[in-house]
This record gives sequence, C-alpha cells and structure tokens, in this order.
Amino acid sequence: MRNATGELPYILTRRTSLTVLVVVLLLDACTVGPKYTKPSVPAAPAYSEQPPATYKEINGWTTAHPGDAVIRGNWWELFGDVQLNELEEQVAPANQTLKVAEANFREARASIQYNRSFLYPTVSAGAGISHNRVSGNNPTGFPGRSYADFNLPISVSYDADLWGRVRRTIAASREQLQASAADLENVKLELQTELAVDYFEARSLDAQKKLFDDTVAAYQRALQLTQNRFNGGVASKAEVAQAQTQLNQTQAQDIDLGVARAQYEHAIAVLIGKVPEGYRLGPMVLSKQPPAIPVGVPSQLLERRPDIATAERQVASANEQIGIARSAFFPDLIISATGGLQAGSIVNWFTWPSRYWAVGPQVLQTVFDAGRRRAQLESAQAGYDATVAHYRQTALTAFQEVEDNLSSLRILEQETGKQQEATAAAENSLQLSLNRYKGGLVTYLEVITAQSIALTNERTEVDLLRRRMDASVQLIKALGGGWDTSKLPQG
Repeated sequence: MRNATGELPYILTRRTSLTVLVVVLLLDACTVGPKYTKPSVPAAPAYSEQPPATYKEINGWTTAHPGDAVIRGNWWELFGDVQLNELEEQVAPANQTLKVAEANFREARASIQYNRSFLYPTVSAGAGISHNRVSGNNPTGFPGRSYADFNLPISVSYDADLWGRVRRTIAASREQLQASAADLENVKLELQTELAVDYFEARSLDAQKKLFDDTVAAYQRALQLTQNRFNGGVASKAEVAQAQTQLNQTQAQDIDLGVARAQYEHAIAVLIGKVPEGYRLGPMVLSKQPPAIPVGVPSQLLERRPDIATAERQVASANEQIGIARSAFFPDLIISATGGLQAGSIVNWFTWPSRYWAVGPQVLQTVFDAGRRRAQLESAQAGYDATVAHYRQTALTAFQEVEDNLSSLRILEQETGKQQEATAAAENSLQLSLNRYKGGLVTYLEVITAQSIALTNERTEVDLLRRRMDASVQLIKALGGGWDTSKLPQG
C-alpha cells in the first residue's frame, strides 16, 4: 500500500529496515575457521602442555638464591657495577637498531585501527556541477540539447562481516601487535646483553693489561738482575739474552691487548648510539664475582622469554589466517545506499523535490576460481604448521640455553677453585726458582719456564672470571631478563 505521494508507508519501511538489520547482526555473529589453542611444547616423553618440573643442570649448582625469585627489569643491577648501570640506561633511548623495532611496533599498532575500520560503513560525499550537450545525432531524443547538472551525492556502503573475515583480520593484527611488542623486547634484551658482554670483555682485558704491566715490571727487574750477574761474571751472555727476549715478548703481548680493547670500546659506543671517535671507556679491572641469579622453574620460561612470546603470537595470527581463507568460500553481503540532491539549476538544487535515494543489498558468491581459494586455504594451513614448528623449536632452544649456562656456571665455578690453587702454586714455584737462580743453583732457563707457567695460570684465572661473568649475563638473557607476557599490549 502506498500513500498519496506514491511512496511506501513509513511504518513498512521502518519494519523492513529493522528486519534487515536484525538478520545482518545475527549473521555477523558467525565466524568460520578453527578456534585457537596454544600449541604444546616438546617435553619427554612426548608433547605435553607442561615442560619438565626442573632443569637438569641445576643439580649441584651451589650459588645462593636470594629471597626474591624473580629477575627484575633492570637485571644488570644484579652485577653491582655503577658504570654498567649507566651504560645500560643509554641503550633504549639511543640505539638505532632498537628504534627500527620500535617503529615496527607502531606500524603494527596502526594496522589494528586500519583493519578495525572495516567493521563500520564507509560514507563518502561529493559535489559536482557540469554543463552538458546531447549529441545532435543522439537517437534517444532531445538531440543537440544543452543542460546543466548540479549533483550533491552521499553514498554509504557496508560490507557485512557475515563469516568473521574482518574480525579475524583484526584479531590477526592484534596478535601481530603483541608479537611485535615481544620482538621489541627481545631486540632490547639482545642489545642489553651484548652491551654487558662487551663491557665485561673490556674489563677482562683491563685486568689482563694490569697483569701484563706488573709482569713486565717484574721481568725488567729480572733482566737487571741477570745483567748484574753477567757483569759480575756469574751469569752468561746467553742468560741475559734469554731475559731480554722474555721481556720483549711480554711487552709485545701487553701492547697487543689494545687491539681487542679498542674494538670492544667501539662496540659499546655504537650500542649506546655514539660515534666511537668521541667515546672513551676508562680502564677498570674486572674483579667482582658473578651474582646469584634466581632461575625459577622451566614452566616460567614460556612466559618470560620474549622470543617465545613472539613465536606463540605468530602461531595465533597464523590460525586467524586459516579462518580468513575459509571465509572466502561463503557469500559476501554488501549493503549500499546512495542519496542526495540533483537538479538542473542552482536555483532549485537545494529544494525538497531535488532529493533522490537508492538502497539495497548485494550478495556476491564466487562460483568458479580454478582452485584459487582452496590453494589459499592450504597455504594458510601450511603457514600455521610452520609457525607451530618454529614456536616449539624456539622453546627447545630456550631450554637448551638455560641448561647450557647453568652447566657453564657450575663447571666454571669448580674450575675456578682448582685454577686458583694452580696459580698460587705457579707463583710459589716462580719465587723458588728466582731464589735458586740468585743463589747460583740453577740457570736462567728454569726461571723463564717458571715465569711462563705463572703468567699462563694468572691469565687463565682472569679469563675464567670473564667466562663466568659472560655466562651469568647469558643465563639472565636465557631466562628472559625480567620480562613476562603480562606486559604484552592488548591492542
């Protein structure tokens, strides 16, 4: 039934609109594709949701554990080195590699808003004024006629998300944002770890430099002693030459330490965003012992490691891609509406009779695509399987890194005890050889041999401390450096 103007009654139009809206909302609640379940991790004897209850290599590791069993964010403060603390604080605001990861994070965050916009209608408006002339040979009538067209259209288009394609795209973007956030933290942890390792390497070289400086001074005294004995007719010229050779060789080794020391200094400068030319790290001997590190249990590792979180979030995103690929098998509903004002003269352009409108749904269904959608679905499923394998491999690698560094710390601590005994024995042997040489009981060759053994043992002891510090840093990195998944953004 129509009214006097020939239009549908208002109540009928309203009921029809409400019916269409209810149907769209009901269909919009549908989502095709698999529900995401967090993949299991490899654990003996087969895949299990729970990793092993404890670490294998923690047995026999006797370092004391503090009451707080969680590594805090500023993990480097465990080492109690003020200069290291100052350097680590400069990594985040200045490092250019970290700025790249931060920009990627912002890009991922913007992607969520972009995909979320497809949940809403697209509204466009414009205005056009044209003067037209109909061809003189136009067969449709009014040949040669000229007319003006004043048009002010407004269009609304809405692609109903019937099968969850848009919602899954948003979810995939949100999971990619979380993966990007975890990746940002992983890059930051990598850089902070690299800085700490370079710092302790430089401090170890400072300790070796002091050792060589002291050794050179001792060898100079020994050369002077041998020269005096030669002048007194007690020692031979060969012994003087041996002492001189020993001194010169040690001086060369002392100078050679400067090559590696300069390289570590340059690396530290770049990590904190400075030009190596204008940066100098003052010498300081490595002497502090490694800190006690709260290890926790393996199950916590899956929540602490940012690289594991990145891999797991990528699995979730890949799962959404399967749903997106499956939604292509179902019809697409597009609801569009157009309206506005159109007239042949500006005088009556904005009058009520100039109005026009059109509204209606459109259903699109791909009937034949030569297997394109099937291939896209198989590709999405293969991509999901690849991310699951990557996630499990990342978890396995994480467990290995913790075990490796636990065993390194435990074994190096035992080795350090024996090495300290060896160093003390070598120094005692050197002193006895010098006393015997002064008494004319042995040749200088015995002194040289004792000197070489003592220097080797002293260098080994310094190097063991460096390795223990490096292993401590790597263990903290393997444990996630104080980060956990609760810090992931929710999008």
